[in-house]
Amino acid sequence: MTTGEAHVDKSRWPKDVPNSGLTKGMALPLESYMVPYSDQVVIDSALRDLQTECMSTYGFTVNLPRPGVHPPASSNSMNIERRYGITDRAEAEKYGYLLSPEQQKYTAQQTPDLPGIQVEVLTGHTKPEPVEAPAGSDVGYSGVGENTKPARAEYKGRKLHKDGCSGWSKRQLELNESDAGFVTQLASTGLSETRPHKSVEQAVKRWSACMKDKGRKASDPYRAMEQGLVETDTQDSIALALDDIDCKEQTRLIEVWFKEESAVQKRLIKENKDQLDVVKTRTRDVLTAAKAVK
Repeated sequence: MTTGEAHVDKSRWPKDVPNSGLTKGMALPLESYMVPYSDQVVIDSALRDLQTECMSTYGFTVNLPRPGVHPPASSNSMNIERRYGITDRAEAEKYGYLLSPEQQKYTAQQTPDLPGIQVEVLTGHTKPEPVEAPAGSDVGYSGVGENTKPARAEYKGRKLHKDGCSGWSKRQLELNESDAGFVTQLASTGLSETRPHKSVEQAVKRWSACMKDKGRKASDPYRAMEQGLVETDTQDSIALALDDIDCKEQTRLIEVWFKEESAVQKRLIKENKDQLDVVKTRTRDVLTAAKAVK
């Protein structure tokens, strides 16, 4: 690690399978086709190294974000810890429905503010322009827009790569980004199919009745989460979160929903076996290629 480079603390990384809360030990079938965070860091680190190398061929020295520094709340896009609403009482006691400050850093990560020409070489498009804030706002701008244009064809006589050094790095690993999207879409289908199941409906109704007994109004765990996230009083939000989790435990909502969705996902895996096998093979090959990057 070079001087001044951010430190990677693996002890803060999410576990492949939760080791606490109501989802402790739970893993849905489709998770076996998703890339766990520890492997994603290997892939992202290889991409970073390749992009840094590529940028140097154009005369640029860049310090791109180091993967693994700010880990997410969940190991993969299934987000089992919050798939059916919040489930970890220890976390809820501290933050209510919010992510921990460290996990919020992951969601707030941004590409470094590089000069325009470096953005073109890295991404293959021009640097997004700042978006003006609404009239009357106290801030000068509210973010960056999508009003980009294709990058110039070359820089100092050297042709730019298609989609910049970023696209070039992905091609070196033969990374197919649609693979992750396909698995995530199947998982989304599984969740939406499971929600109307009779056993899930009954469990949700029992949970809602439990919440009512505690003086809470929420038709399902997602509505409770929405309430908790907009609650301005932190202690009230925490109290709501704890009631939510206690009612989930009393009604066994998580167990029921997990069992039903597991069955649906097994069916989806069977129906999409050929494509999922391709995804698993390509993912394995990408990880092998990433580990070979020096």
